Amino acid sequence: MDFDTQVRASVYDATFREGTPPRIAAVASELGAAPDEVREAFKRLAAGRALVLQSDDEILMANPFSAVPTPFTVVAGGRSYYGNCIWDALGIPAMMRIDAVIDTSCADCGTGARVEVIGGAVRGEGFMHFAVRAREWWKDIVYN
Repeated sequence: MDFDTQVRASVYDATFREGTPPRIAAVASELGAAPDEVREAFKRLAAGRALVLQSDDEILMANPFSAVPTPFTVVAGGRSYYGNCIWDALGIPAMMRIDAVIDTSCADCGTGARVEVIGGAVRGEGFMHFAVRAREWWKDIVYN
């Protein structure tokens, strides 16, 4: 397994365990690598759209997970995670193959909303609106 693949696997393993993507130092420690090696791997992974980085090269998004709080809280397997959007919030239980509860709110009026994913089926009231077509997400992935 090449180094970038090891870094990516370490990122997702830690995210599953801890609820948020790890920092450079934690991945370096886990892999016995220099922090600068991990930083460069993060940059390559970001160039390949596997990660989205903050200005300091730390992870902002390891899709579908967010490293920062968002309006899309996912509780699965006794842990809380943040999705970057409703699509990503639904992607977390799909990726983990686990039941989940997603708490969010209407972006228009602020009314709370709960979506459950049980046995792969989505349950809840209301509707989900995807304002940007999927093919356009990467034009500005942070704000779309």
